[in-house]
Amino acid sequence: MVRLTIDKYLNKCGITRYELAKRTEVKFQTIDRYYKNSVVRYDSYILDRVCTALGCTLCDIIEYVRDEDTSL
Repeated sequence: MVRLTIDKYLNKCGITRYELAKRTEVKFQTIDRYYKNSVVRYDSYILDRVCTALGCTLCDIIEYVRDEDTSL
């Protein structure tokens, strides 16, 4: 499973969701959904804006967690 870790990164950097929304020029509601990891489909445009605004890479704000159930 892919999980966003924008919340941890923002807390570490001392940046608020409002400040990130201003820096990215993305609506606060959208940033809030990414922050709360409630996004089902990730928009590459949004992720690019976030990485650019924070000066980070995707590896800093996304993590991969293997699902417990591996029976396919």
